[in-house]
Amino acid sequence: MSEPVRAHDESGMNAATARTIEYAIIALCLAALAMIFQPFSLTLYGIGAGLVVLGALAFNLIPHCRPGVPMRWLLKVALIILIILAVALALAIGTTYLYAWYLEASR
Repeated sequence: MSEPVRAHDESGMNAATARTIEYAIIALCLAALAMIFQPFSLTLYGIGAGLVVLGALAFNLIPHCRPGVPMRWLLKVALIILIILAVALALAIGTTYLYAWYLEASR
C-alpha cells in the first residue's frame, strides 16, 4: 500500500534556512543586550528592554530550528509564543488596574 499523495510538500526546512533563523534569533538577543547596556540613550534602552522580552520568547524557537522541520510548524510555535505574550501583557495590565482600584478604595 502506498502513502497518500499530499497537496503540498512539507519536507521541511533545509539546513541553511534553519541555521539562518537560529542566527537571526541570536542576533536579536545580542542587539537587545547591546541596547540595554549602552550608556548614551534612554530611548535605545527602552527599545532594548522591549527586545529582551521579545528575544527571550523567540529563543523558544531555537529547538525547532532543525533541518526537516516544516516552516508551518515553526510558524505555529511562533504564534503560540505571541499568544502567551499577549496573555501575560493582559494579565500585567489588568493586575495594575486592580491594584490602582485597591489603593483608591483604601484611602
